[in-house]
Amino acid sequence: QLQLVESGGGLVQPGGSLRLSCTASKGTLEYYSITWFRQAPGKEREDISCISSRDGRTPYADSVKGRFTISRDNAKNSVYLQMNSLNPEDTALYTCAADLWGVCDDAESTKFDGWGQGTQVIVSS
Repeated sequence: QLQLVESGGGLVQPGGSLRLSCTASKGTLEYYSITWFRQAPGKEREDISCISSRDGRTPYADSVKGRFTISRDNAKNSVYLQMNSLNPEDTALYTCAADLWGVCDDAESTKFDGWGQGTQVIVSS
């Protein structure tokens, strides 16, 4: 089974940037669509971005559109989430999940093939 590892989280001031990585420790990420989720304390999990391995689509949630950018580097077996203009509402545990040849259309009904453990992002002054 695909094993994913997230990294890049940490503490950042409002207005700052972070780049999260989702790397496959086992398996080839190139064939998988990757969805980034986040969950803040006391809130429901939110799917915020996805990159499709089938057609290259990169949809974003309205809450992050224009500030976050998802990309992939198949040579490094990784997907990245560049997060700019961070604000305290972005504080959450960020997790990536993989869907073989997925189309990034409905994260809630997708049976993902692998999940990471998450990386914590804290935006605070």
